[in-house]
Amino acid sequence: MNQITEARAGNITQEMACVTRIEDIDQIVLRDHIARGEVTIFRSTKNATPKRIVAVGKGLSTKINANIGTSRDLNDLAFEIEKLRIAEHYGADTVMDLSTGGDVRENRKKIIDLSVIPVGTVPVYDVMFEMSSAGKKITDVSDDDFLRAIEDHIEDGVDFITVHCGVTEEVLRIVQASERLMGVVSRGGSFICNWMQQNRRENPLYRRFDDIVALAKKYDVVLSLGDGLRPGALHDASDEAQFKELMILGELQQRALQHDVQVIIEGPGHVPLDQIEMNMKLQKKTCHNAPFYVLGPLVTDIAPGYDHITAAIGGALAAWSGADYLCYVTPAEHLKLPDLKDVKEGVIATKIAAHAADIAKYGVKYRRRDDEFSKSRMQRDWESQIKHGLDPEKAKAYRDAARVKENDTCSMCGEFCSAKLNEQFLKK
Repeated sequence: MNQITEARAGNITQEMACVTRIEDIDQIVLRDHIARGEVTIFRSTKNATPKRIVAVGKGLSTKINANIGTSRDLNDLAFEIEKLRIAEHYGADTVMDLSTGGDVRENRKKIIDLSVIPVGTVPVYDVMFEMSSAGKKITDVSDDDFLRAIEDHIEDGVDFITVHCGVTEEVLRIVQASERLMGVVSRGGSFICNWMQQNRRENPLYRRFDDIVALAKKYDVVLSLGDGLRPGALHDASDEAQFKELMILGELQQRALQHDVQVIIEGPGHVPLDQIEMNMKLQKKTCHNAPFYVLGPLVTDIAPGYDHITAAIGGALAAWSGADYLCYVTPAEHLKLPDLKDVKEGVIATKIAAHAADIAKYGVKYRRRDDEFSKSRMQRDWESQIKHGLDPEKAKAYRDAARVKENDTCSMCGEFCSAKLNEQFLKK
């Protein structure tokens, strides 16, 4: 079963029905969005492990992704599974396994098997890892090596894959002639640029895009068209290379839709606040209203250790301006592999951004929880506030640490609590 095929035939799949219940959207409206490529459902038909049904795109709540995975320096699968559980617990909608250390395929299979949310991957990382492990040169890597990695990931049951198909020789020449401060910051994108440069050939993922589409179609795996040229510094945002790649991704999206393959488009990383809205609207226009997936965007470059905050600021504005799907950024971004605390803080910060944007986009439909919470705050019902907050454990720890003389106030305002004083002049 393929979601676009079924939608274009006028059918409502079980997955579509599930999404309509979760999102409170009309079934016919959802079906038509899927048929046009404006909504995607992450659900590989290869994977028999039950997953939470997650859809991204037009008219739906903003979703968030958490990245996990081993590295050469930190290769502990059990630790990554703990990160998975943290991400699930605090509300990540999907997770991506970006493992580049240890037995990467076994890591992937285990994460896919244990995850209750959809799993995505970046197959080119396997190509990079295998080349390094075998002591090969980049000129030893063939087109088939890229395709084989993609097929392995799909056969293992991933729900979506990032493929950097828009990094072409033409775009590389634009980058080389540019005055970018950070060049190419995408790991996959930089690897492909090096491959093209040293092999003097066009990007195999671009040349063999139709083969990739055929592989994805087999199990209805979503193609996440990666932004290999995303800006890694504010200086580099909204430049010719970024937008040229975006145009190519829009063309490839249409080719994939012709074969009933679901697509999302990946977007920029570091973008000044005043350029975010323009970037989101340009993507929607260029890529035919395809679901848009952004990393942040980070709105300043100078906050190492706090980049979950810079990303949440940009993410809220991006989602309000049209982005459908936010990749979390943790406090460890640019510094190290995230630990459990980093994962939690990244998820929570991104949830805040997504929720704030949904309130702005959809109004009271997504504000009901806030209204009920505010009623508890007015009543000084601390237990209810703690229970219904995004991070109950942290809220409880703060409340427990307070030294209050009266249980119905906090240690900041005490007897002068505005909510308590309200009782005297707002009696009804």
